[in-house]
Amino acid sequence: MPHDSAFGAQPSRPTMPRLYRYCPCCGTPFTRQPLHGRDRMICASCGFILWHNPVVGVAVIIMQNHYIVLARRARGVYKGAWCIPCGYVEYDEDVREAAQREFQEETGLLVDVGEVYAVHSNFHNPASHSVGIWFRGTVRSGTMRPDDDVDQVAYVSLQQLPDNLAFPTDRLVLAQLRQDIGV
Repeated sequence: MPHDSAFGAQPSRPTMPRLYRYCPCCGTPFTRQPLHGRDRMICASCGFILWHNPVVGVAVIIMQNHYIVLARRARGVYKGAWCIPCGYVEYDEDVREAAQREFQEETGLLVDVGEVYAVHSNFHNPASHSVGIWFRGTVRSGTMRPDDDVDQVAYVSLQQLPDNLAFPTDRLVLAQLRQDIGV
C-alpha cells in the first residue's frame, strides 16, 4: 500500500520489471514462478532466483536557521528540478560514507553525517524501487559550488521552497522539517 500521511502520498508501487530473460549462472531462460507469496524469476535448470531488491539512496540535510541546502539537477529526467543533495550507495560502501561522498560531490562541502532523520521507500521511478535514508549533518569544510550532476546549489528558505522538486520523498522530508521547526 502506498505511503500516505500528513506529509503527502507516494505514487503507486511499481511492478517487478522483467529486466533479465536468462539465468546469469547457466544461460537457461527464466520462468516466473510463485515463491514466498510473489512471482519470482527462477531458473528451472540450476534453481537460481533473481531477487528484485531495492537500491539504497542517501541524502544529507544541512540546515542553517530556517534554510536548507538544495541542489538543482543538471541532466536526465529531473533536469532543472531541485532536491536535497543525494545519491546511491556503492556496493562496498557504508551508508554514512556514501552520504558524505555524495554530498561533497554535488556541493563541494565536506560534512559530518549525523543521526538518521527519515527513511522512505521511493516509488517515483516505475523502473526502479529505492529506499532513501536522510541524515542530519553539519558542514566541516569546503566551499559551496555545484558539481557532479547538479548545476546549482543554494541555501533555500523552508518557507519559500521551489515548486519543482525532483522527488516526492523530498517533499515528505521537507514537510516534516517544516513541521518540526514550526514554519
